[in-house]
Amino acid sequence: MAVASYDLILVGSGFASSFFLLRALKYLGKDAKVLVLEAGARDPHHWQLANGRNSSLPYAKTYINRTPEKPWVYSPGFGGSSKCWWACTPRMLPADFELKTRYGVGLDWPIGYNDLEEYYCDVEEVMAVSGPEDSPFERSRPYPQPPHNLTDPDKILKKAFPGGFFVQPSARARVATKRRGPCCSTSTCRLCPINAKFTVENELGWLYADPRVELLLGARALEVILEGGEARGVRYVKGGHEVEANAEAVGLGANAVFNPFLLQKSGLSHEWLGKNLCEQLSITVTADLDGVDNFQGSTSLTGHGYLHYDGDHRKERAAALIETRNIPRLRHEKGRWRQRLEMTYSFENLLDPNSGVTAEPKDKVRPVIDWKGDTEYALKSLRMVKELTEEFTQPLPVEKIYVPKFPEATVSHNMCTTVMGKNPEDSIVDPGLVHHQVRNLLVLGASVFPTASPANPTLTLSALSLLAADRFYA
Repeated sequence: MAVASYDLILVGSGFASSFFLLRALKYLGKDAKVLVLEAGARDPHHWQLANGRNSSLPYAKTYINRTPEKPWVYSPGFGGSSKCWWACTPRMLPADFELKTRYGVGLDWPIGYNDLEEYYCDVEEVMAVSGPEDSPFERSRPYPQPPHNLTDPDKILKKAFPGGFFVQPSARARVATKRRGPCCSTSTCRLCPINAKFTVENELGWLYADPRVELLLGARALEVILEGGEARGVRYVKGGHEVEANAEAVGLGANAVFNPFLLQKSGLSHEWLGKNLCEQLSITVTADLDGVDNFQGSTSLTGHGYLHYDGDHRKERAAALIETRNIPRLRHEKGRWRQRLEMTYSFENLLDPNSGVTAEPKDKVRPVIDWKGDTEYALKSLRMVKELTEEFTQPLPVEKIYVPKFPEATVSHNMCTTVMGKNPEDSIVDPGLVHHQVRNLLVLGASVFPTASPANPTLTLSALSLLAADRFYA
């Protein structure tokens, strides 16, 4: 049987692959052929609602977890984790790209904020991001949609900290788009009942109807086929049969667990490959208020606090991004039901090479995860969370602060296992996300992040995919 040939093969159909495809199709000719391999099914929104879950394939069955108390959450299937994300879209700050230079810890990125600013704007346009006129980020374009409404506690914080507190930018629509209605603030964003948040299905599904694109569902990639120092194609399994497909270029957009696994299965090795699997450390703190009602916002998460984000403390301990929540977990006191504020702190983590992803020879399709815990850098800030909250809530009439005993098990942000850099000795891919040794192989997504900034990673990884397509094809 003849082996099919393509101009491009992409592994995965989530944010990383879809935004790369969006830009790549502008360069590929009208007769180009693109194959997208998706291991899961196409579970449309109505199926998700009817079944009460985002994916027909449970994510925990797709890997072997040596530390099951720490789940590594994603959503298998068409659209990837766009189905289950909360649609929070902050940018990273310029300092996040220069952690080593500015503070002497972690790593610097091989690109800076200015390299991504245009791409941030482009992704925000596609996602129809809602955001404020003021911002902690330098911007060349306004947000596509107006900001969501703040709550009354948020308004007090904004007045007290005009340069440190902002409306959260989000891809939860404030006003209707052609394909989505406005957020109805039901606080069930993981499975939005009205399809108001951006997903690959609702806003980029048209890409996969392009006659140049072939989407193959239930097709699990096994390895990149290497020949003469180049990627010749991909071997995958479909319906129990192994199949090969040739390609001029290959892009891996299969997340920070599966990208390194596929590189390992392809016979590639590197001191850093598969190491440093991590995410932010997160905890939600509650403050009871005296006389100030909450929950007037127009979406689930309304504010972003930057008071404890950037500064010299990052030399010793982690930065924090604070989310204020409009999710009505009420106070159980008559007449004071709404006098409560919840705040979620996301602390950055440094990389730990003892945590990571490996491939076992006997298992063709499941990576093995071994995680050694959050770094002391993040834990130092976690131990200060009550003190940080007291400072943050000083403008509010706080009666009592409640700090849970344990942080959240996960924030569902898998990162840092195929880090990007200028030097092949200490990184897997170059600043354009091309593999240092295999120059027609791209690695896409948050696996290339050299740091785990406090900011949610999705906007940045999507912007990186646009940058990568421009640099590869232009």
